[in-house]
Amino acid sequence: MTQKDHTDPAPAPTSVGVGLKPAHYRDVLSPDRGRIGAGDPLSHIDFFEIHAENYMCAGGAPHAWLTEIRQHRQLSVHGVCLSLGGHDDLDRDHLERLRIVVDRYQPMLVSEHMAWSAHDGVFYNDLIAPPLTETALQRTALHIDQTQEALARRILIENPSQYLTMPGDISEPDFLNTLARKTGCGLLLDINNVYVSACNLGFDAEHYLDAIDADKVEEIHLAGHTIDRARGVEIRIDDHGSPVCDDVGALYRRFIAQVGPRPTLIEWDTDTPPLGALALEAKKAAEWMRAATATTQLQTGAFENA
Repeated sequence: MTQKDHTDPAPAPTSVGVGLKPAHYRDVLSPDRGRIGAGDPLSHIDFFEIHAENYMCAGGAPHAWLTEIRQHRQLSVHGVCLSLGGHDDLDRDHLERLRIVVDRYQPMLVSEHMAWSAHDGVFYNDLIAPPLTETALQRTALHIDQTQEALARRILIENPSQYLTMPGDISEPDFLNTLARKTGCGLLLDINNVYVSACNLGFDAEHYLDAIDADKVEEIHLAGHTIDRARGVEIRIDDHGSPVCDDVGALYRRFIAQVGPRPTLIEWDTDTPPLGALALEAKKAAEWMRAATATTQLQTGAFENA
């Protein structure tokens, strides 16, 4: 099979996926082991997302497992360490490793976090939001252009979660919309990140979502978060370690009702549950999507018949 033959088509708007973890390799290839209750968990999962950095090696067990899984399931590749929003030039070695992963698995989607995650050759665990300035906008646009040229394909960029107000006079939705317009990239809208940032910084999450150019949104991330309280201050931490909360689900349904379905991914990266539990989260997201889409169709039909 050639690479061209192995390339996935664009995902259906109603697709729902989950993050693939090593603990799930065997269950993905032997679905009986991942069941919770009756039914096949894979029936609720349309695709898997992998973190590119976990496969930036020449060989070994991760590639052996993923190569077999790739024969049966669609993949998306998500990167977190390219530091698109950073001050330094892109790390060309890291970009080349990303290109190798993308060429090897020919995923249906490639995305990267819009974050400042490296400085002076040191990679950091924190995905820090870039300053919302014109200088940072131009630098990030250049990094996106360089990445798309190196990969020979379009990428999606993800909005960060925020804990401190960043300097700058550009709103984050405008920053993202302008990047998409200038570079031709798409947007990966993480609704949990929007909610976490809104709670931490005190802005209106609905207004944020209304300001995003929905035509550029080609994927949505949903995840859980935790609440930390210290010295009377409450902060929400984007830890991806629990089910999607009701408030994030409500924002998701509202967005889908307004703009239509988008491929949606459930992220769960800490305290990883069994595959069956992830499948139930995927099923829940699919049900939210269907209900929101049906509401839109009903309202549109009522308007057209008025």
